[in-house]
Amino acid sequence: MKTRQSKRIFAQYPFTVLLAVVLLFAVFPSRAEEGRQGGDPEASALRTGAERTGMYFPLLRGRRIAFAGNHTSRIGETHVVDSLLSAGFHIVRVFSPEHGFRGRAAAGEHVASGTDPATGLPVVSLYGSNRRPTPEQLQDVDLIVFDIQDVGVRFYTYISTMTYLLQAAAGANIPVIILDRPNPLGHYVDGPVLESGHASFVGLHRIPVVHGMTIGEYALMANGEGWLGSGVKARIEVIPVENYTHSMRYHLPVAPSPNLPDMHSVYLYPSLCFFEGTVISLGRGTDRPFQMFGHPLLDPQQFPHHFTPRSVPAAPNPPARDELCHGRDLGGLPLDQLEQKDRIELSHLLEAYRHFPEKDAFFNPFFENLAGTRLLRNQILAGLSEEQIRASWEEGLRSFRETRRRYLLYPDFD
Repeated sequence: MKTRQSKRIFAQYPFTVLLAVVLLFAVFPSRAEEGRQGGDPEASALRTGAERTGMYFPLLRGRRIAFAGNHTSRIGETHVVDSLLSAGFHIVRVFSPEHGFRGRAAAGEHVASGTDPATGLPVVSLYGSNRRPTPEQLQDVDLIVFDIQDVGVRFYTYISTMTYLLQAAAGANIPVIILDRPNPLGHYVDGPVLESGHASFVGLHRIPVVHGMTIGEYALMANGEGWLGSGVKARIEVIPVENYTHSMRYHLPVAPSPNLPDMHSVYLYPSLCFFEGTVISLGRGTDRPFQMFGHPLLDPQQFPHHFTPRSVPAAPNPPARDELCHGRDLGGLPLDQLEQKDRIELSHLLEAYRHFPEKDAFFNPFFENLAGTRLLRNQILAGLSEEQIRASWEEGLRSFRETRRRYLLYPDFD
């Protein structure tokens, strides 16, 4: 598998000569050995792109580097930025996504640029006054290193940040090294494919809700399919994950954002996030967001789980704040049961709509951004079953899978 990955990358992307030299260098010792594989014995030798420093450290020598990352950018317990600085590399600035460089900002919260107190490096927020690097912010940069843990869902905004960064890098003719990481939801593809006219920062491209790709594979697809726009192509080099396959269940070693605190939330996220486009609470403002849903107007006899969202740092003003909600608790499901699921569950959304007494107030305009289509709302209003709705996704999913296959770096799940 290692040979197959190398051939794929060498054939399509730059740094060919340098990479030939890279293989002569000793690999920097890995310190990330815990909490990453979900019990799969095959994964004992899994190493993320960031850990494979022998493949990319030689490419950084003598370069002025911009680092795009956040709190998930780690080699074991050490931040990648700290590793690069300790190795003597020249980092001129950091670009940070939604939730900020240290991953503490709430979802949707404006993140200001500033200075990282731990390193003194200037941090440019790509979730603040600008969502892509400006020419001025790139004029003293020779190379961009990107390392962010994604969760493999269209409306999780890290892939949008990466797309905008690739656009800016392509325009400035600056190469980008992507340190790849496993996708915790990389074992399936599902959901409605985004339609033209519904593109937004929570869904830029014609992909389904769950795309089944690593962030490195996604970058290759966005570049190869011309999704960067204006006919530009970025100079991308992916440092692949060693010994990874899409059939693996990968447990994240660190929460990727404040409201996905553990793997229960990650596995339920693709199904429950549709509630963000409704009046229903999905547990923001509790200690288990994305593990429950409810609303004050739902019947407590039919929806016996009770919770009250509060203002917390991760959700300063959550839906149904300080109100007693009646709903369902999904966080008690065994983790091994959740990780075996290979499709989005619409039953929760359909049940909540069916029993909600004020149906005209159920949806809000954000629902179309999440679904990527107007059709899903109309299907729910018309009373279609889950299987009828899922049947309408089949053609789009079949077409996407064909496109996706061209950019995979790792053995697929089927």
